[in-house]
Amino acid sequence: MTGFEELAKQTALYPKEAPLAVKTSRNGLLIGLPKEVSLQENRIALTPEAVAILVRNGHNVIVETNAGEKAKFPDHEYSEAGAQIAQSPKEVYEANLILKIEPLVEEEFDHIQSGSTVISALNLPSHDKAYFEKMLSKNLTAFGYEYIEDQSGGLPVIRSMSEIAGSTVMLIAGEYLSNADNGRGIILGGITGVPPTKVVMLGAGTVTEYAIRMALGMGADVKVFDKHLYKLQRLKYAVGQHVYTSIIDTDTMAEAIQRADVVIGAMRAEDGLSPVVVTEEMISRMKPESVIIDVSIDQGGNFETSRMTTHKQPTYKHMGVIHYCVPNIAARVAYTASMALSNIFLPFLLETGTTGGIEQMMYANRWFMKGVYTHKGTLTNAYIARKFNLRFKDLDLLLAARF
Repeated sequence: MTGFEELAKQTALYPKEAPLAVKTSRNGLLIGLPKEVSLQENRIALTPEAVAILVRNGHNVIVETNAGEKAKFPDHEYSEAGAQIAQSPKEVYEANLILKIEPLVEEEFDHIQSGSTVISALNLPSHDKAYFEKMLSKNLTAFGYEYIEDQSGGLPVIRSMSEIAGSTVMLIAGEYLSNADNGRGIILGGITGVPPTKVVMLGAGTVTEYAIRMALGMGADVKVFDKHLYKLQRLKYAVGQHVYTSIIDTDTMAEAIQRADVVIGAMRAEDGLSPVVVTEEMISRMKPESVIIDVSIDQGGNFETSRMTTHKQPTYKHMGVIHYCVPNIAARVAYTASMALSNIFLPFLLETGTTGGIEQMMYANRWFMKGVYTHKGTLTNAYIARKFNLRFKDLDLLLAARF
């Protein structure tokens, strides 16, 4: 039996009440999975099955008690997979690699160890200069998972969560159009003799692709607007059905929005914040109790009237229009979303262990490096540096100086 196998066998037998012995092996990672405390977040980044694979490969995983409960992954499944179950967040944050969903909040900064690595969402619009100054003072290496690329140049986390969001938004729209949520009392779709629901989608990316399939299946009348013709062409090919598409033109889009029952904003940021393409004046001409869903709210939003909401209070009315602006839509289906995230993070972590650590992984893989915005107390994201007037250093130069 190897030393790693022996270690995995021993850690699986730790009682919950025992103080955690924080151990690392020469080639192993020490990974912490804390329980999320913000935005009614229900997801967890690794499933028990993924933890079992990591443990078999010589890594240690510490899971805070009940961290997977809302995603329907109980503590005993993590324990049986070889994870150590921590009774407090302080114990989890003794790990040198923290894998979580939402960005660090104030109470988590109190627990995290200086020099640790954090992989989480960035959610840039929700932060101010003081947040990044705190990140830098803690000497952290931080990855925004929405910026991590794969070998093909894609954004795997964004793609996966967008698939989920696109499949979910039409169900959300249906809820708020119905009388059950004080909506207009109309069905999302169409039936014989009744005009179909009119849906406008902004952006021709993954969210829209999956939302269109749902909408067309329900019989809705769909129009899609985007700034780029090639995205619209790619979307029509992916969907495989005729869909009305148009380059964003203020008059054409404004008329479509005025007639719409549902408008979905899914235009992602190309650099920093997502574009605001729908003005307050356009919204003022919409039908009463029509529904806006701003999927891009985590990057600032596509509507001038958008402001971030939560799962506890997901909507508000402005000018009689229902606004749904929850940034973590995928948390509504936490089990599915956690499975998807785990499938993405597990290969990253296994390769990181094989490569020899986070720095070696960044140095060897430029696609992985794209997710880094602070490295050991230095800001490495030029956009954030400009936005908050902070000092910036190129990550390539920092890594080259260390090897």
